[in-house]
Amino acid sequence: MAACRPTTPKQFIQPGEMENILVDYHVAMAMAQEVENRDYHQQYYMELVLRQHGVTRADFDSSMVYYYTRSDRFSKMYQHVAERLEEKALSLGATEGEIGRYAMLNATGDTANIWPDRREAFLRPAPPYNRLDFALEADSTYMRGDSFLFQLMTDFVYQDGRKEAMLFMAVDHPDTTVFRVQRISVSGLSQLRIDTNDTLDVKGVRGFIYLQGANELTTTQRMLFISNIQLIRFHKKHEPKQDTARSLPSDSIAGRKAIGSVGGGTKGGDSPKVLPVDRRISPNRVVERANHLDTQR
Repeated sequence: MAACRPTTPKQFIQPGEMENILVDYHVAMAMAQEVENRDYHQQYYMELVLRQHGVTRADFDSSMVYYYTRSDRFSKMYQHVAERLEEKALSLGATEGEIGRYAMLNATGDTANIWPDRREAFLRPAPPYNRLDFALEADSTYMRGDSFLFQLMTDFVYQDGRKEAMLFMAVDHPDTTVFRVQRISVSGLSQLRIDTNDTLDVKGVRGFIYLQGANELTTTQRMLFISNIQLIRFHKKHEPKQDTARSLPSDSIAGRKAIGSVGGGTKGGDSPKVLPVDRRISPNRVVERANHLDTQR
């Protein structure tokens, strides 16, 4: 059994040292974000990191290729990197922030983390590895007026090329679908929130994370590491109504419609747009619609 344990060939950077390099790499990239001429400083700081660890750029690139093709091992390594970066940030006085506010929540209560799957994932710009989907059916714990917050930490590991991912979330009602779309082009915290109508039942929540660039020919490594994925459900506090005659009728929305918006901010866009919902929503359709709305604005 000991002989069958996977080992890293000697010509590649070993896991422990690779982890140390990646920690320093992300610290260097964060420093480069704070100065002018970001691209130049990213390359300059990266060379300093490699020189500090006594490896060449060729050694680093070939090792990245090796680990890139072994996503299970690389995922564990990056999980350790994320934990170390978080500890380093807290030791320097950073706060836990929004991602830490809901870290201890379970799937019950007025504010609940209902994310059903693993909290970390790797995406590559090539099908089927460029998309992570989720879909939840509502149960007795869902209530009218529930709000949903989809948030995660993103970390682009790109040697070059355009960095662009997309978040999509939709809340299904009996006759209506409300959705939001957000573009992501930098590493860090991303959030997408939907506040629903308190006169409509919730049938379910669904969405995806989509990494673009599948049609771009490249030989360099491009990865998106996602961590701390959370889907938070908030119950609305219902107060007793003084005049029930003024409440909206349940059939006040005519026809089957989808209400959504496309944007780049953390709140998921601008004013809602009305679209037919009887068509399958795919990443390509969402991208086309986002570009169309940007052109109109």
